[in-house]
Amino acid sequence: MKKQFATLCVTSMLSLTMTGCWGGEDAQLIPTIDLQPTETMAVKAAVEQFDFEVDPETFTLVLIKDGVRIPASEPLPKAEVTNLVKSKDSVKWTYPNKVNVSIEKKSDYLDIRLVSIGAEQFQWPSIKSDSYILPFGEGKRIPASDANWREFLKDQTLSWSESFSMDFFALSKNQLSLVYVVTNKFNNEVHFDASPDVAFQFSHEFPSINTDKSYGFRIYATKNDPQNVVQPYMNYVAEQGKIVSLEEKAKLNPNIRKLYGAPQIYLWSESILTDSDVRWPQLRTLLPVGLGPWLIKILASTTDGSKELEQVLKQISKQDFMDNYQKKVVLSALNQALKMRELYTPALFPNPGDEARKLIEAGIDKLSEEKLYDLNKLLLKSILKDAVKEISDWGQTDSTELIKEMREAGIENAWLGLSSWSSGLMNPQMVSEGSKDGYLIAPYDSYHSIHEKVDPSWNTASFPDPALYENATVARKDGTKIAGFLQRGRKLNPTLAMPSVKQRVSDILQDGIGFNSWFVDCDATGEIYDDFSPSHPTTQQQDLKARLERLDYFAKEKKMVVGSEGGNDFASSVIAFAQGIESPVIAWGDLDMRDKKDSPYYVGGYYAADGIPQRYGKPVPVKPLYEKVYTDPVYSLPLYKLIYNDTIITTNHWEWGSYKIKGEEADRMLYELLYNVPPLYHLDRQTWEKDKASMLDFLNVWSPFHREAVKQKMSGFSILTEDRLVQSAQYGDDMKVIVNFSDKQVTVAGEVIPSKSAVLYESKQRKVFDAAANAKLL
Repeated sequence: MKKQFATLCVTSMLSLTMTGCWGGEDAQLIPTIDLQPTETMAVKAAVEQFDFEVDPETFTLVLIKDGVRIPASEPLPKAEVTNLVKSKDSVKWTYPNKVNVSIEKKSDYLDIRLVSIGAEQFQWPSIKSDSYILPFGEGKRIPASDANWREFLKDQTLSWSESFSMDFFALSKNQLSLVYVVTNKFNNEVHFDASPDVAFQFSHEFPSINTDKSYGFRIYATKNDPQNVVQPYMNYVAEQGKIVSLEEKAKLNPNIRKLYGAPQIYLWSESILTDSDVRWPQLRTLLPVGLGPWLIKILASTTDGSKELEQVLKQISKQDFMDNYQKKVVLSALNQALKMRELYTPALFPNPGDEARKLIEAGIDKLSEEKLYDLNKLLLKSILKDAVKEISDWGQTDSTELIKEMREAGIENAWLGLSSWSSGLMNPQMVSEGSKDGYLIAPYDSYHSIHEKVDPSWNTASFPDPALYENATVARKDGTKIAGFLQRGRKLNPTLAMPSVKQRVSDILQDGIGFNSWFVDCDATGEIYDDFSPSHPTTQQQDLKARLERLDYFAKEKKMVVGSEGGNDFASSVIAFAQGIESPVIAWGDLDMRDKKDSPYYVGGYYAADGIPQRYGKPVPVKPLYEKVYTDPVYSLPLYKLIYNDTIITTNHWEWGSYKIKGEEADRMLYELLYNVPPLYHLDRQTWEKDKASMLDFLNVWSPFHREAVKQKMSGFSILTEDRLVQSAQYGDDMKVIVNFSDKQVTVAGEVIPSKSAVLYESKQRKVFDAAANAKLL
């Protein structure tokens, strides 16, 4: 099948004897390019002047540049208009479906404003072009006739605030781009057609609870390269004071600099009591009497229940050994019980020791979560005695010692994420080690969903105030409640959640746990709601404002280095890092990936009794279509980085870490170098031993470059071959990367760039990274 490319030529940040072009049907790799590196200057915004014409009856809009007519919107059904007023630089009119329209030519853009005077919804513009530049995550170039994008986008309707990382889009027209800045991000949807080619319609809803009945656009004409395309939007955001650099944020919290050169690592140490902490022959004899039956009773009310434990206890009563499965079940039960206030009973623990007795006398219901865990560890030790090691040793090999090994191996900076705050409170030694020197350590937290009943195994959805479930959850227009994650519980209205946020955080931190970072799920994804509950109507704008105030609370009041899921740019001035811009959740609704466990594409489940759940740690291939639209560098553009490289650190979603996609490991490393993106890993003891050679080899090149480049603007980006597989990015004045994603070597400035390799230049120093060789270490 022929590859179709829209024509879009750019001048490289290097001096080229041939101009790098985004285009050329059936483009082939050019084996030799003569490049002469030069001092690089940031491309200035080449905003073009233009005239315009509009037909009010059909709202057909045309921009006119040097006599060339460029359609900016396809016609709507013809309608009779009223209140038509024209002047030299503006047009105003009213549609019979109760919408006022005004178009005014400003100095360098067209200002379009649509106001409802009774309409509930309006659709405009209707877009059709040869090629599109869309802020899907980091950014995508989408040729309208491309078979992959036609299949992927056909009949899709997407929420604007959630699906687009920034509030603009662009059409590629010959040697120009039309850039549309969306001036109201709320209540918008984009519907894609793909017959015969990709086109889309933009629509806006005017909810009854929202007094703002307007939406609109600024339309610019720019030259047809990404640096110029992003410039109008960058200026627009700067006008609103929403670009805050990392260095500015670091003046308030110097710990933010620990993100520079830091891989982002989820550390899986859920169990404080591990296999190496147990002497199994002694424990096996203690389980059937007293402790085992009590665990079965108190665990019966949890999500995981106690049926497996009951079966295992029956089995081992007839054995003189325990197999690995049985050990896992018992360890899981013991670690669950350590989190429960119901564990203590005088009959089972008659001699808990002086330290435990003081905690019991203080009132178990009054103990903080961390003190509860201290008590329960003492209780288990009092009855298990020599069957387990000393409490201070529990879990340390797989957590504290692992962090020490990472530091000793040369990882100077790292962000460490825990899957819950409970694993940190259970193991404060690990948190203390994780917050030393150049490291950050953060709990996962979320205020997205609320469950009716408290469930220790899903603590983020559990809140002590039972009234919240009925009185603070989001309702649709018809009054029905919106379900929470995985259709469990309900969505919690963020405007009503702040007291609970502060209470939870105060409870977690009250005993001095050493967290110095915080990860808040969902708040930067753009998943926002209108709440039609009569007692607390809330607009999407109010919802988003409350989320930003929540993130700001962690950053300012609690002095945490704050990150969130997604990273859509409305949160860029508040948070320091985001997970999801560079690789979002891939194909959430694909049954082969999510439900069918026998499928080669099945990504794995969320739960593991120990170690890394398959959802995060199991390498899987992705379907060819997803590989194209999500990962193929042919379609990628650094739209987000060109604006925000020195403002917010963005990486992959945690479900799609650097090693998750089987067969794409080398290309993802090259992408991380080119786009200045931290690798994201999932580690436990076993995975560290398996992957550390690859990790350390990559970080030896990536970390020192990122540490400096993240303080610079991305000052240039170029496509160096017609097949788009050799690309270059520049940071500041003297840092650049050339990446060859292809399977063939090319010659650049007289130097050979091997296939699947990157060359990094910094202060006249040159480093070569062979991603293909590195991937073989895995």
